[in-house]
Amino acid sequence: MKSVVITSKDSPISIADFPPPIHGSGEVLISMQASALNHRDVWIGKGMYAKIQYPVIPGSDGSGIVIASQSKHAPVGTRVIINPNINWGENPEIQSSNYSILGMPSQGTMAELISVPADRVHPIPDHLTFEQAAALPLAGLTAYRAVFTKGKIGSGHNVLITGIGGGVALMALQFALASGATVYCTSGKQEKLDKAIALGASGGALYNQEDWSKQLQVLVPSGFDCIIDSAGGSQWNELTGLIKVGGRLVFYGATNGNVPSLSLQRLFWKQITICGSTMGNDAEFEMMLHFCKHHGIIPVIDSIFTLNDAASAFEHMDSGQQFGKIVLHHGQSNS
Repeated sequence: MKSVVITSKDSPISIADFPPPIHGSGEVLISMQASALNHRDVWIGKGMYAKIQYPVIPGSDGSGIVIASQSKHAPVGTRVIINPNINWGENPEIQSSNYSILGMPSQGTMAELISVPADRVHPIPDHLTFEQAAALPLAGLTAYRAVFTKGKIGSGHNVLITGIGGGVALMALQFALASGATVYCTSGKQEKLDKAIALGASGGALYNQEDWSKQLQVLVPSGFDCIIDSAGGSQWNELTGLIKVGGRLVFYGATNGNVPSLSLQRLFWKQITICGSTMGNDAEFEMMLHFCKHHGIIPVIDSIFTLNDAASAFEHMDSGQQFGKIVLHHGQSNS
C-alpha cells in the first residue's frame, strides 16, 4: 500500500510501497481518506523523539471509512475518526507507563490503510469533512484537557493563549470561546493575531515586542483567570505576573526550554496553580467530540496537501509559518 515512510534520522520523507496492516481480531480496517501532521511527526523525522523505530509510517491524526469490521460499534461503511491514544490506563488523571501515541512506535495514519482496535474509532460528527475530522484528534484532545480538565475555563473568564497559530492553541481558542470565556492571544506575527481576532479573540500582543506584557495588562487590568502556554522559557515570569490571584497556568509544551528564573514568591503569594498537561484520556476524547458536535466547531486548517506531496507538507510544518492544521488528502474518496 502507498504510505509516507521515514526510514532513518534526517532521511527525506518518502512515499513508498509498505506492507498492508495485519487485520487482527477485534480490529477495524480503515481506508484512510485524510491524515494530519503534528510537530511530533517532524521530530520523529529528525530523530528527536523517544524510542524511535525505523522504518515508520508517521501520523497520529486520521479519518476514513471502515472497510472490514466485526464490530457493531463501527460497521463497514462508517465514516470514522481515530483516537490516537494507546494504553492510557485505568487512572484518568495520568497516563500509564505503557502509554504511547499512534504513529510511534506503532505504524501511523499516513497510509492507504490502517487497522486499529474497534474501540479506537468514533463516528465523524456530521458537520465535518474527512479533512476537517483528520485535523481534530491530537490537537483537539490536548486542547480539551488543557482548557477544561486542567484550566477549568468557563463563562466569564479572561483567558490568555500564547503562541497562537498551532493546532492545539487554535483548538484551545475555539473551545474557550465556545465556553463563554473572553480570550486574548500572543504571537510573533501580527498577521496571526489578526486571524485569531477574526476567529473571536478580543485582542492580544506580539511577544517579540519589549512591552508585550504591559500591553496585556492594559487590556485586562484584573489579570487572567487562566493562561495556556506551550513555550515555557524566560517569558514565564511575565506570565505569572499577568495571572490574577488564584489563577491557573496550564502548559502542554516547552519549545523555549526551561525557565531560567522563576519568582516563587509571586507563585505562592498569588495562590497560582501550575498544571502540566499532555494529551488526554479516552473519556475526554469522547467529551471533546461531543463538545465539537454540540457547538459546531470546525478545526482551523492551514493547508491541504496530497499524500504524494507529503514532503512539502513536512517542510511547511517545520517552517512554523502555518496558522492551523496541515492536512494530507489521501485521494481515495470525496469528502
